[in-house]
Amino acid sequence: MAQQNGKRADVEVQPRATRRTFSAEYKRRILVEADACRHGQVGALLGREGLYYSHLAKWRGEREAGTLADRTRGLKPNPDRAQVDRLARENAALKRKLEQAEAIIEAQKKRARLLDSRENEQP
Repeated sequence: MAQQNGKRADVEVQPRATRRTFSAEYKRRILVEADACRHGQVGALLGREGLYYSHLAKWRGEREAGTLADRTRGLKPNPDRAQVDRLARENAALKRKLEQAEAIIEAQKKRARLLDSRENEQP
C-alpha cells in the first residue's frame, strides 16, 4: 500500500459510480473527428476518448434528426398536465355529487320503508 508522509493513502472505493454526461459541443466535435477518420481509425478515436460505437450511432441519429443538444436528466414535463389537473378536479367534484345522490337515495328508501310500515300497522 502506498504511503504519503508516513500515512496510508486513501484507496477506498467510492460507493456509487457516476454517469458520464457529454455536452452537445463535445458530441459534435467527436462526430466531426469520426467522419474525418479513414478506415480503421475510428476504433483508435473511440479508445482514446473512452467511448463505444453505440455512442457514435446514437449521436449520428440525433444529429440527423436535429435533436443533438444538451439535455437534462430526470422527469420530462408532461404537456398534458393542465388537462390532467382539470380532469382530476372534475372527477373529485363528480365523486362528491355521487356521494350526495347516494345519501339522498338512502334517505328516500328509509322514508319509504317507514311509510310502508305505518300503512301496514293501520287497520
